[in-house]
Amino acid sequence: MNFQHKSVLLEETIENLNIKENGIYVDGTLGGAGHAYEVCKRLGENGRFIGIDQDSAAIEASSEKLADFKDKVTIVRSNYSDMKQVLYNLGIDKVDGIVLDLGVSSYQLDTLERGFSYKANAPLDMRMDTRNDMTAKDIVNQYSEYDLYRIIRDYGEDKFAKNIAKHIVRVRNEKEIETTDELTEAIKAAIPMKLRMATGHPAKKTFQAIRIELNKELEVLNNTLNDMVDLLSDKGRICIITFHSLEDRIVKSIFRNLEDPCTCPPGFPVCVCGKVSKGKAITKKPIIPSEEEMINNKRSKSSKLRVFERTV
Repeated sequence: MNFQHKSVLLEETIENLNIKENGIYVDGTLGGAGHAYEVCKRLGENGRFIGIDQDSAAIEASSEKLADFKDKVTIVRSNYSDMKQVLYNLGIDKVDGIVLDLGVSSYQLDTLERGFSYKANAPLDMRMDTRNDMTAKDIVNQYSEYDLYRIIRDYGEDKFAKNIAKHIVRVRNEKEIETTDELTEAIKAAIPMKLRMATGHPAKKTFQAIRIELNKELEVLNNTLNDMVDLLSDKGRICIITFHSLEDRIVKSIFRNLEDPCTCPPGFPVCVCGKVSKGKAITKKPIIPSEEEMINNKRSKSSKLRVFERTV
């Protein structure tokens, strides 16, 4: 199948994984297997790779791309939030490295019928896992005006959130909003003409917010990152690529707390809270793409890579 997705920060991620020839590695957002392929190339006879993705198209594409490594590769359709259970089912309790490439893939954006993009008309879907019953259409037409405002404010960080929510409700009261174009028109009507293109497409932030809410992206990341670090063996590393500030803040905060979890007052001579560091953040500041990569892959511009190393 034609699953087009150019892996972001590929060389930087592979370098920071510190791949061991006979180690065990997991990609929790397998996608088109760009990062996975480079990991598998570096694995020896006893190395092992587990790929996880909730998107059936990604499972099909990655299975094709990794066919040459099938003796050492296991691919599972699931959410990375279930990584611990997936590994348990495979008889694995510790791994040497984990990769997460968060956000929506180029394939998902470019497959118009998936409804992720505001650039072409399509049904309002936005499901990363098409087995789920709820779609973006349900959020747009069923959420209260306040809840629409809340997610557009919090997940889209749009200063026009209140007005956008009001216009969406006004439009859906006349007719159910069913397509990306219908939603885009409602959003445009809520933003003053002279400001519509000031910071990119006027629908960009609202589409991001609805997608995040529908797929529980921040909730999953926030609730499972600690568990994933616990899956790492000594000196094992987790590499996480984010694409907006909301994701990056969560990763930065959790990595900081994992490195220094002590909650004792600063004046205490010794730690009495009993909380022990789980390792160290390798990246005090995130790694960003080179100018060359940003030119060659425009979707890499907002990406950031953070790395944490486990100490047992």
